[in-house]
Amino acid sequence: MPEISLQHHTLDGRELLFALPPENVRAHPVPLLFIHGAFAAAWMWADNFLPWFAQQGYCSYALSLSGHGNSAGGDNLDALAIADYVEDARLAVAWLQERHSHLPALIGHSMGGFVIQKYLERHRAPAAALLCAVPPQGLLLSQFNLLARKPGLLMELNDILRGSDVRLKTVREALFAQPVQHTTLERFGKCLQLESQRALWDMSIFDLPLLTADLRPPLLVIGAEKDELVPAFLVEGTARTYSVKAHIFPGMGHAVTHEQDWPLVAEKVRDWLTENVKK
Repeated sequence: MPEISLQHHTLDGRELLFALPPENVRAHPVPLLFIHGAFAAAWMWADNFLPWFAQQGYCSYALSLSGHGNSAGGDNLDALAIADYVEDARLAVAWLQERHSHLPALIGHSMGGFVIQKYLERHRAPAAALLCAVPPQGLLLSQFNLLARKPGLLMELNDILRGSDVRLKTVREALFAQPVQHTTLERFGKCLQLESQRALWDMSIFDLPLLTADLRPPLLVIGAEKDELVPAFLVEGTARTYSVKAHIFPGMGHAVTHEQDWPLVAEKVRDWLTENVKK
């Protein structure tokens, strides 16, 4: 397979990274839009998922939400609400629909999965995949679970919210369960950033999704057995809420995009898209 190169686009101040299928691979008409989790940006999809899905024939785009990565809004980060992130997604979807003549399928990790649930309250999509997503019931149960199981880790994560440097030990404990290269930990340590306090409160109690059955596209719900941030039992609850089956990957942590078994997750998403998004 030829090497896939990443490309960049700026959409009204919002960063998009994307990868297109090689010339010898027939492109699927439905593009993919990837939405990152809290403290991250489009870069989290760039290492593995964007080039991999491009090789599978999908025009693959990753959005940096406002205030994240190279998108505008960082100077006013704590004023940004989940509604602002949903608006980011709406603008990206409209641009992709114009560019490809099809609405994109949506793939979100952690907070990105929550943003997708909120987006789907008012907008359509051919399909959506939620990877270790914040559940529709919000963050509080996850936080209480972490407080009970690993209070030290919760304190370290709260220190990051207050602007403390990201320690690689914390990155390792919070995001990974499988062996991980030091260079990957360094990349996360360098790229992880502050998150909007308002958005975190929205995900806790103030702006929870209400996604009725008539609005739901086909949904894929994925979790990780050893996820410290969105435990598997909460992912199972998300799946029950939406009347689908959860797919829990054994031995993996929250960073399913970078765990050593990440191709298994990508393959599951691809196979599910093949069944649920027709050409």
